[in-house]
Amino acid sequence: ACACEKNKRVTNCRLNNGRCWCDAIGSGVTVDCNTLTSKCLLMKAEVMGSKSGRREKPKDAFEDTDGLYDPECENSGAFKAKQCNGTTCWCVNTAGVRRTDKHDSDLKCNQLVRTRCIIIEMKHAETNAPLNAESLKRFFMDTISSRYLLDGRYITNVLYEKPYITIDLRQNSSDKSSGGVDIADVAYYFEKDVKGDSIFHNNRLNVSIDNEALEFEKTVVYYVDEIPPEFSMKSLTPGLIAVIVVVVIAIISAIVVLVLTRRRKGKYVKAEVKEMNEMHRGLNA
Repeated sequence: ACACEKNKRVTNCRLNNGRCWCDAIGSGVTVDCNTLTSKCLLMKAEVMGSKSGRREKPKDAFEDTDGLYDPECENSGAFKAKQCNGTTCWCVNTAGVRRTDKHDSDLKCNQLVRTRCIIIEMKHAETNAPLNAESLKRFFMDTISSRYLLDGRYITNVLYEKPYITIDLRQNSSDKSSGGVDIADVAYYFEKDVKGDSIFHNNRLNVSIDNEALEFEKTVVYYVDEIPPEFSMKSLTPGLIAVIVVVVIAIISAIVVLVLTRRRKGKYVKAEVKEMNEMHRGLNA
């Protein structure tokens, strides 16, 4: 037996040639504990854990607009392009995030679209002393490379604008090497770490910049795909729809006012011409 250091959501662990191999909960797929487990298998294990009551639901587990769902995974651990919940289906990207409207089961998802960029935005709590931007950048670059095994060339930016920290991960399909970790898996592990629900086995992430411990109030993850998402107006949030409606009403109101103003000016000019003609006739008489 062995402990799977990089994934606590496993069972039936065994040593083979000095490496620890385990079966992912929910799918039974064998995973290599020396590297990150795919996000699809992790989500499947989390859903199974929540259903069975083996673990508490994390406080922020449903911050995603679609929430946690039970995904269909390929044997490789990748998401299947088409995901369904009963008779409702949608297409996802390589990060498992919905990129189309929801349809019935006849929906066709021709390909699994690559997520080429992931932007992680965090808001940290108040600190005792100002944070050094260079120290902060070095900490996250080193941590993401060593803890999540991501090659540093895929970490394209760490920006600090107090109190926001933004991390950009970029990895095209041509960059993804065989056996290398995917930025979608790295972002999922990282997000869980920051929210205090680490996937690692007894290895909590402590974020400390120049001996100043950081706590985070909010973490949001944005995804940019190689092909733009296919959302219709139906999928827009009520708030955005309200803004669009207000703008449209304002434009229509402006057009109506302009038309009425021009009509009034036209009538005024006609009245002036009519009065002048009557005066001329009077003089001629």
